Amino acid sequence: MPEPDSPESTIELTITVPVYNERENVPILHQRIVAALEPLQRSWELILVDDGSSDGSAAVLDEIAARDSRVTVLHLRRNYGQTAALMAGLDHARGQILVPMDADLQNDPKDIPKLLEKLDEGFDVVSGWRKVRHDHPIRRNMTSRLANALISRVSGVHLHDYGCSLKAYRREVLAGVKLYGEMHRFVPIYASWNGARVTELPVEHHPRIHGESKYGLERVVKVILDLIVVKFLYRYANKPIYLFGGFGLLSMAGSVGAGLWALWLKFFAQTSLIQTPLPLLAIFLAVTGVVSILMGLLAEMLNRTYHESQAKSVYQVGRLVRSADSA
Repeated sequence: MPEPDSPESTIELTITVPVYNERENVPILHQRIVAALEPLQRSWELILVDDGSSDGSAAVLDEIAARDSRVTVLHLRRNYGQTAALMAGLDHARGQILVPMDADLQNDPKDIPKLLEKLDEGFDVVSGWRKVRHDHPIRRNMTSRLANALISRVSGVHLHDYGCSLKAYRREVLAGVKLYGEMHRFVPIYASWNGARVTELPVEHHPRIHGESKYGLERVVKVILDLIVVKFLYRYANKPIYLFGGFGLLSMAGSVGAGLWALWLKFFAQTSLIQTPLPLLAIFLAVTGVVSILMGLLAEMLNRTYHESQAKSVYQVGRLVRSADSA
């Protein structure tokens, strides 16, 4: 991603759109984006990321770029998934405000000006909320509500619709952000944990007309696993010994308890040690505890190597104020 003060960063707004087999939708989307943005009197660019499409979308994207100098097309070598395609678009974005959206025409570009107005109120992230959805009521809508409730509860960042791709970010809140798996939906969480002001805004959601949905129930499992990763990185990334060591100490405490119980049974209940699984349980828990603590120490070493070898700071400065006398 170009630096904010570089010549490339004079563009005010970047729209990024991952595209996978959306040949019929992309030309219409381009027309709608142009119609929505031209009245704003802001400099803007559109980055279309071809995520290994096999339906001829690549040629359509190239035709659009040939006609409109504000359009950039990135052709990925194969299908990497929505998160990777979005990350590719963000890495090449030059705007001070970044707006990702889907290519299936279910997001409405007419909502982009409303997101920008909300940013102008002082927010750093504005997340779209598909208040009225036109998707499958069980396979998509119900599972989405459950997932959003779970993500909000675990993260502490309460949004109604994490899955809505239409969002607006100030460039600085995405500095250093790298996305993996299905983590594009968790960007507002990263931003909030780093001090950004996050809000949401109801947006339009249209039924899909062309093409097929790329989402299925299997995505719920991926989202849950990614949520566990996000929570771990937030709470324990800088002190992994707290997690591994805590589990190790708990296992060793269980080992001591199982051993004492086995001895009590032997001396006060006349139960031989070979008649109960408690000795084996004590040994298993003791080994598990030792291994967990050693893993925690190893993770601590890796964490220090990660920060010190790349000169990465463990904090971020929001603002710096000095007295005029100290200048």
